[in-house]
Amino acid sequence: MLPLGFLEFGLKDLVETLIIASVIVLLYRWIRGSFAIPVVIGLGIVFGVNAVVSLFGLTTINFLIRRLLDVGILAVIIIFQPEIRKLLYNIGQNTSLYKLFDRGGSFSVIDEVVEAIKTMSRKKIGALIVFSKGSPLSDLVDKGVELEATVSSQLLITIFSRETPLHDGAVIIRDNKIVAASAYLPISQNPNISSMFGTRHRAALGISEVNDVLVIVVSEETGRISMALNGSLTSGLTLQRLRYEMQKQLGEEVAKEQEMTSFRQSELEI
Repeated sequence: MLPLGFLEFGLKDLVETLIIASVIVLLYRWIRGSFAIPVVIGLGIVFGVNAVVSLFGLTTINFLIRRLLDVGILAVIIIFQPEIRKLLYNIGQNTSLYKLFDRGGSFSVIDEVVEAIKTMSRKKIGALIVFSKGSPLSDLVDKGVELEATVSSQLLITIFSRETPLHDGAVIIRDNKIVAASAYLPISQNPNISSMFGTRHRAALGISEVNDVLVIVVSEETGRISMALNGSLTSGLTLQRLRYEMQKQLGEEVAKEQEMTSFRQSELEI
């Protein structure tokens, strides 16, 4: 025990403090960048007012605030439903096991997708491709046009070509198969998204906020390649970086640095 004034601080207290601090940090990272921050600040103000009211013995106001807080708990659950869903989903899922049992065929799929992205980026064909890493995405598949097709660069380019009826929406890839096209994704409500990003990028970010997915976007205006993962959007990817991230996230063994330099020179010219 270490005496801290009138308190005694032992090993157990240290462990509890570290656990509480870790939970606070994780919660902050979870809600950082979303509208949750102002809501949390608002709740903190309400709790602060309640403490002051209790201190001065204002029983009627204290009673009203407590009833408000009781209703507020339900309101918080409703407001944070997408975030809570994502948190519980990530806790209950082991993506390492998923990768272990679903590695077959990923490498050829990556090759085909990168080849398609290369062509669509050069020709400025807008594209939105969702890889289901662990989420079944059954609701999105049901709302789109269901397919059961082998992933090929020619098929992806055809789907996203402006002349085809399936180009307006997302392609869903699950278990190394194209299971749906023209699927519509939830739009992110994150207020910090740059105004330079359009609907495709916001949809990519939105689905990655609440599901375990990897999303690739090709801008129709600029041909720029972007990637959405875990509620974060990375833009301006080269084909080399795209292939590396896909291998990393979809369960393939990541190539060593010297092996990565052997990618075709044409892939680097984006």
